[in-house]
Amino acid sequence: MGYGELNIRSYNPQKDRARVEDLERRCEVGPAERGFLFTDTLGDPICRIRNSPIYNMIVAELNNQLVGVIQGSIKLVTIHKPPKNLARVGYILGLRVAPLFRRRGIGSSLVVRLEEWFIASGVDYAYMATEKDNDASFKLFVEKLGYVKFRTPAILVNPVNCPMYRISSKYEFEKLKVEEAESLYRKFMSSMEFFPSDIGKILRNKLSLGTWVAYPRGESWGEILPSSWAMVSVWNSGEVFKLRLGNAPTSCLMYTKSSQLMGNLVPCFKWRGIPDFMHPFGFYFIYGVYREGPMSGKLVRTLCRLVHNMAAKCSDCKAVVTEVGGSDTLRRHIPHWRLLSCPEDLWCIKGLKNEERESFYELIKIPTRRTLFVDPREV
Repeated sequence: MGYGELNIRSYNPQKDRARVEDLERRCEVGPAERGFLFTDTLGDPICRIRNSPIYNMIVAELNNQLVGVIQGSIKLVTIHKPPKNLARVGYILGLRVAPLFRRRGIGSSLVVRLEEWFIASGVDYAYMATEKDNDASFKLFVEKLGYVKFRTPAILVNPVNCPMYRISSKYEFEKLKVEEAESLYRKFMSSMEFFPSDIGKILRNKLSLGTWVAYPRGESWGEILPSSWAMVSVWNSGEVFKLRLGNAPTSCLMYTKSSQLMGNLVPCFKWRGIPDFMHPFGFYFIYGVYREGPMSGKLVRTLCRLVHNMAAKCSDCKAVVTEVGGSDTLRRHIPHWRLLSCPEDLWCIKGLKNEERESFYELIKIPTRRTLFVDPREV
């Protein structure tokens, strides 16, 4: 490498905590045209993987200076892998390299070391997510390390602001017990891509605020399900880490200022503006969205509005976010702002077992399914 000896090792909380937090503050995330996101881990650098079944953080040192970090988690999910259609997958996230030390092979060295840990842990596939326009990430993972484009889900963002949504009286709502929610998810979503085998642990996690169903008023919720119904669960990501928008695009700033002005001038108009994303904020993540029946689209929209109103009561929650499959018709029913959303997130995948290359090729040839389960622990 020509710049000294690179030391790659496991994260040491006592030695590395402050240095990793400092590195995180110096690394922006996201395309420049939409503004950079900075992450505040609230004093816990491994907060984004701590709730996963198995996890690891690896750091890179150069001349005793911490210059890079990467995180990974392992779980068992539904995936096309005969005969059981289950696979052990490793998720790669949080790859950061200090700005002054980029383009020296540090990022690829960190990924390779994490892959070695995956292989030693019996992982079938490694996967990662990035913005479609992140050329540096695409070149590293796809062109250099052999990852393959797999899915392009959409990240939908709805700002939390006043006034609250009016909730139609045409629908009934119920908060489910964890056992009932788990049973429904296993019955209706267990065959969907990346459905986690430990869904019960997710639902029982203190960050999961609950699971709600909606159905038409006049019908009942019981062993026989309503003619139309929808279900969502909510994860409080703001208790894990905070985000802050830096270098906000001009369009966002202009809209924020103009909406605030309109709200002040014509308060009775109930103008919806963009919250202050320039200061640290939290968000709620909607996961496990499912629907059935002719009215289910409207029920999903109503549940999302219900979650928005819940979030509005949380002082630092500024957005409600969800992620759905790229071809999933659900996106039409989920309230979101195009200005803040990402229509094509990019998931890339790599097979780690040579003896299963045929299964991997079959996997990547499968057409995009309508529904994709996004694990809230990996947001």
